[in-house]
Amino acid sequence: MRKLGLIGGMSWVSTRGYYEDINRIVQKAKGPQSSAPLLIESLDFAPLYRLSTREDWDKAAKAIGESANRLETAGAEAIVIAANSMHCIVDRVAEAISIPILHIADCVADAMIDAGAKKAAILGTRNVMLEEFYRRRLLARDIELLPPQMDIVETIDRIVYEEVMLGKVRRQSERELRTIITNLEKDGAEAVVLACTELNLIVHTDANVLPIFDGAEIHAVAAARWILGEG
Repeated sequence: MRKLGLIGGMSWVSTRGYYEDINRIVQKAKGPQSSAPLLIESLDFAPLYRLSTREDWDKAAKAIGESANRLETAGAEAIVIAANSMHCIVDRVAEAISIPILHIADCVADAMIDAGAKKAAILGTRNVMLEEFYRRRLLARDIELLPPQMDIVETIDRIVYEEVMLGKVRRQSERELRTIITNLEKDGAEAVVLACTELNLIVHTDANVLPIFDGAEIHAVAAARWILGEG
């Protein structure tokens, strides 16, 4: 098996999910005593929380790049960043290392194409929903995306930062997400991309009117397949 470097802590809640998902897949493939060869660096999320200015993102690029470099030096053969928003600076992180980064949006696009999903809405934090760094990866694969609606952007951003990133699960927020997804289906969406690694805490993939592509789960599956030499 190949050794993977995982940059986590953004938040620790989703990093736990990555660890569990990757190891379950490896264990199923290799046997009950097997576990994934992982190097994990869990960063302090506080300095990387709610970034907005160019200076903020410059600091984030430096911190994530240094983390990736430490993992490569320690023997990692590829990197996974366990956070959607930090893929905003993934090209700058790639410059700090000589090993590949498994991009979460590319993994999602692969899964959508395999499933035949061609028109989707993205749900995530403000920068993921509004900026191009995530959207263009899907558009480049001929996946049509609904334009972001600001009321949905504000609602999801609040739920992510004030609740699920802290491990909080509120029944009211679950209902709000169900309503949002139902309305997106009426607007023409054929699928929904969960482009926040904690949204799976309140959005159940099998209990909605649309197919749900959970980016965190898809990313973890791709990471496990890479470790196993299948990707």
